[in-house]
Amino acid sequence: MRAIQFDRFGGPEVLSLREVPEPVPGPGQALVTVEAAGVNFADTHQTDGSYLSADQLPYVPGREVVGRTPDGRRVMGLATGGYAELALVDTERTIGLPEDLPAGQALALLMQGLTAWHLLRTAARLLPGESAVVHSAAGGVGSLAVQLAREFGAGWVGAVVSTPAKRELALTLGADEVVEYPLDKPADVILDAVGGPLFDQALGSLAESGRVVTYGNASRAGFTPVDPARLSRLNAGVVGFWLRPALARPGGFAEPLEELLSLTVEGRLRPVTGAEYPLAEARRAHEDLLARRTTGKVILRP
Repeated sequence: MRAIQFDRFGGPEVLSLREVPEPVPGPGQALVTVEAAGVNFADTHQTDGSYLSADQLPYVPGREVVGRTPDGRRVMGLATGGYAELALVDTERTIGLPEDLPAGQALALLMQGLTAWHLLRTAARLLPGESAVVHSAAGGVGSLAVQLAREFGAGWVGAVVSTPAKRELALTLGADEVVEYPLDKPADVILDAVGGPLFDQALGSLAESGRVVTYGNASRAGFTPVDPARLSRLNAGVVGFWLRPALARPGGFAEPLEELLSLTVEGRLRPVTGAEYPLAEARRAHEDLLARRTTGKVILRP
């Protein structure tokens, strides 16, 4: 079968299309024919070695797919080797899909939708009426977090974006305002996947009892050490979040994903779909993602 693979760490240039053996399902796995695979920032960290060790090479990236099981069911699930024509899915992390739901919308709800849900529910514990600021508000996670913050009762939602087009998208999705630092009014919750200077600015813009949730470092810059005394003066907190352990908790996967699917079918949640690339152009997909040229969910089509 055809798959995208890399055998050394680096940038998008290490990704190449190759013929590899078909994967063989192990316990708790099922083989699916891939309809579409999601592209995430986490995939770029795997490629540059941030998430993997050298003894795991060569490696086929891709943690989320929409595909068909051998008996013809259309499913979405967490995968091993998703950048391929065939992939293995975790049977306990797989859910059936309506035939008429576009693959891009479905994949937007998987890792990115679940991340947005857990950021607000599990990490930030957003309360009705609180204010929320979402960094990268036109991206895969951010575009859903803006909508879910409103759905979960936020009193005001601010968006941080990088271009005029992304500004219009964030406002269309339900943000009250596109903001820059310093904020006019301190925020109760700030969601940050960028890190670097933006994290420092967020930390300086917290309201009393506010929370900054950090869930990534797209800037690839180092974090400034946090002074606990600074947090104590505001009764504020910095919350780190990683999706994988959240999914392992009881009720962490199927229940929130079913809620996200229901909201989407009802038209109350609009997953933003972005560019689609042929499997062979995975390198270009990573380049565009890293350069922030993408909006919404990016997918590969085998």
